[in-house]
Amino acid sequence: MSDDQSKTTHRPRRVTAQTVADAAGVSRSAVSRAFTPGAYLDAGKRKKIHEVAANMGYQPNALAAGLKDGRSHLVAVFVGNMRSAYDTEFVMALVGKLNALNKWPILIDGADQTTEQAIQQVLRYPLDALILRGGSMQGEIVTHCSKIGVPMISAGRIVEAKGVDNVCCRNADGTGLATTVLIESGRKRFGYIGGPAQFYSSNDRRQGVEDALSKAGLQLEAIADGDFTVDAGFQAAAALLKERSLDALVCANDATAIGALAAARDLGIAVPQELSVVGFDDIEMAGWPSFDLSTVCNPIDDAVERVISLLEQRLANPSKRSETVLIDPYFVPRGTH
Repeated sequence: MSDDQSKTTHRPRRVTAQTVADAAGVSRSAVSRAFTPGAYLDAGKRKKIHEVAANMGYQPNALAAGLKDGRSHLVAVFVGNMRSAYDTEFVMALVGKLNALNKWPILIDGADQTTEQAIQQVLRYPLDALILRGGSMQGEIVTHCSKIGVPMISAGRIVEAKGVDNVCCRNADGTGLATTVLIESGRKRFGYIGGPAQFYSSNDRRQGVEDALSKAGLQLEAIADGDFTVDAGFQAAAALLKERSLDALVCANDATAIGALAAARDLGIAVPQELSVVGFDDIEMAGWPSFDLSTVCNPIDDAVERVISLLEQRLANPSKRSETVLIDPYFVPRGTH
């Protein structure tokens, strides 16, 4: 093997502050001061160090610098069910807000069997905080995270634990509102398609439907569990609509409702003339003209702003009392009810 080939088989080592110091003919501490805002250093020496560093491709170790001030600026985000369009939109908005605060998220899939191992691995890092998309995460994972001693915010599931703050949509109020709208329009034979039974949001949303129906002297005619996907919504709706004569379907999320619309179309059932279909979350796709889905808005911007506010408060005062913020949903009338 030639020398050139040997070199290409090894990854280049990171340029260190000591390497820059040696090249610039200065001390290691001078390099550190050159990249520390407000630190005293001769202007000429600072300029020379920056020029040498730029030529060598040197970047200061932000993690090490942050730890000197007691902050790593790393925030682990357990993202829950990223197969859900709502969770994807939520996490995108959250990441943008965290970056604006100079916080750097580590995203961990919280919806499969590797989550426990991922938790153990990520805790090896000096995290500033944990944020959980708890509404679409199994309860035992959320409980485990609440015990590890790192400031935590649960978004989507209320966790009763010291030092844990919560941001959660009033899920039952949302489906209750949608159900009431359908009852007032004359619907009486209701079905509900939920998500996985272990998910907090699915159970809450079913309870809202049942409570609203009970107040009107009605009850659920049919119930099915899905997995918050379009395919599962299609399969569940097709089965329910073949077995029962329903005139309303309330779905635990928009993807499920979009699948239900496809099932109704395949069965020749006119929406909304014969059947009302309502979703939950108000993802971007729900407003597409091809779906025009009536739904319940689970406001992402409001929730993310509250998460960020609680994070800043918790970092400023780690011993403050736990706080729970409830987000109000609202009905979005479109063409399917």
